[in-house]
Amino acid sequence: MCLFYQNALKKKTPIFDLLFITRSMIFFKRLFFICCSIYTVVGYTQEKRLIIPDSIAVMPSNVLGSYIKKNNPQEAKIYERVLSNLKDQDSAKTNTYYYLGRHFTTLENYERGAYYYGHAAKAAKAATYDQFLYAIYTKKAEAYLKDWKNQKALDVYDTILAIAKQKKSRKHEIIANSGITIILKRTKQLDKALVIAKHNLKLVENSGYKNKKNHVNLYTIISEVYLDQKKYDSVILYADKGIAIGNSIKHLIGVIDLYTKKGAASFYQNDIATAFKYLEQAASLLKTNTITDKKSVVNLNYFLANCYAKQKEYTKAITLLEDNLSKLDDKDPRNVRTLDTYRLLADSYKASGNDQKFAFWIDKHTRLRDKFVEAKDQTVTKIYKKNTDKLGEEIAVLTDAQHKEKQSRNYMILMFAVIFIVLLSIVGYYYLKYKKNKLRFDDLIQKVNTTTAEVITDKKAKEVVIDDEKVALILKGLDRLEEKEYFLHTDCTLGAMAKRVKINTTYLSKIINIHKEKSFNEYINDLRIEYVLQRLQTDKKFRSFSITSIASEIGYKSDNSFTKHFKAKTGLNPSFYIKEIEKLEKTMVS
Repeated sequence: MCLFYQNALKKKTPIFDLLFITRSMIFFKRLFFICCSIYTVVGYTQEKRLIIPDSIAVMPSNVLGSYIKKNNPQEAKIYERVLSNLKDQDSAKTNTYYYLGRHFTTLENYERGAYYYGHAAKAAKAATYDQFLYAIYTKKAEAYLKDWKNQKALDVYDTILAIAKQKKSRKHEIIANSGITIILKRTKQLDKALVIAKHNLKLVENSGYKNKKNHVNLYTIISEVYLDQKKYDSVILYADKGIAIGNSIKHLIGVIDLYTKKGAASFYQNDIATAFKYLEQAASLLKTNTITDKKSVVNLNYFLANCYAKQKEYTKAITLLEDNLSKLDDKDPRNVRTLDTYRLLADSYKASGNDQKFAFWIDKHTRLRDKFVEAKDQTVTKIYKKNTDKLGEEIAVLTDAQHKEKQSRNYMILMFAVIFIVLLSIVGYYYLKYKKNKLRFDDLIQKVNTTTAEVITDKKAKEVVIDDEKVALILKGLDRLEEKEYFLHTDCTLGAMAKRVKINTTYLSKIINIHKEKSFNEYINDLRIEYVLQRLQTDKKFRSFSITSIASEIGYKSDNSFTKHFKAKTGLNPSFYIKEIEKLEKTMVS
């Protein structure tokens, strides 16, 4: 409208014409909004007033369910509407929705499966079908977990855990804890995952799950966590325990998974011959029993490909990895194994001299990795808000309850015993927490003191493999920016750094990803945390600053962001680290 006025004034348009133009524009603007509103209302009314034939309106819930299965979501709406409107049939609706959820999750349509499990839960509540709620929530959480929707899965598992605590159901506490452990593992919160998994193992050994599939699956989860922690002897130990039970009950998928983990542990220990032995045992079980479980095949192929790549048999490695990609559907990019497959494919093509395919797969890996980092940060934030550390307190409550049952003959003695145990548990909890943090602190101090030597060694090692002159110049530019502590600036962004090394952001991101082996955000955060660790150790005045001031000093815009990245890197809060540095300095002086 301002443009109309400018043109009109330039042409010395009469004021009457100006008013006419203004009023016309207002009229057409209002007319446009009225049309949009009418369209929305008509569309909504049509949605609300689906014409339902009598033949469909009288269908029972199970028949409606069969029609929903046969149709796509749009075509199924009419049957869903009739099913949701059924009066005084909440039990029947619960069953129908539940079997719909199971049907679609079996077809690996996890999103639609979770949708129907959600409706089943609503119907079960209306029917006061409390016992069935456990099964529904469990299946819904599993659907979200398989769909890699970690936040939604965590919400449902928290609901199961709350109900299990209220109903004192050990079985469902085990189920919820198993799911939470997997989410913690996916988000690399390995210490927490291990604590919950081992607590779960104690519960399983005193439940009906002992020596059953869930017992084997728990050993699988624990082995996975130890594999991520690079504690390979523990991987072998727990895998062997799971294999023994799995063989006795013929849970072959669990046994295959555990042999694959033993092979992975041997591979990471550079014992390729032993790795092949374990992986071939898994492959033999797959072939002999004609098992086609996608997860088992994909994991086995991935680690076999790693072994072949280690032996420079890149053609065999590429064949296995491409076979994996043929088994992964459109939703599987959320699976971490897809990310690993992209990277190994890129490295294999690079080593075999195919630079074009190397560039293609490293680009796919970089894009997917950035999505993983974003998704992980969101889930980690959610987990912190829900404070899964409270599980430690729930373990103490469970111990008290068990003690109470054994000493029920004497109420007064029990009362004093419970009070004593609770107090002791609280004191013990904080003492153990302090000791654990102290061990982390001591280890961190040792690492900080050796950081300079490690950085020099690392740089020398990387100079050997850099053969591209342009890349070498860019890496030197990054080194100069590190020496000038440019990463401490609050405006240190990918774009700003790219300008300083005279390169575009996409190419700089790829170079950091390949040669620093991390994303740009991880690279900057690591530099800032390493800097603050060293400076806090040596600069007494800096230690006297508030957390907010320290955060600002090293480039963070908020103390919350600084604390989150500091804890993710060290496992400690900045305040605890500063206090322990002060104690250490006083001890050295005295």
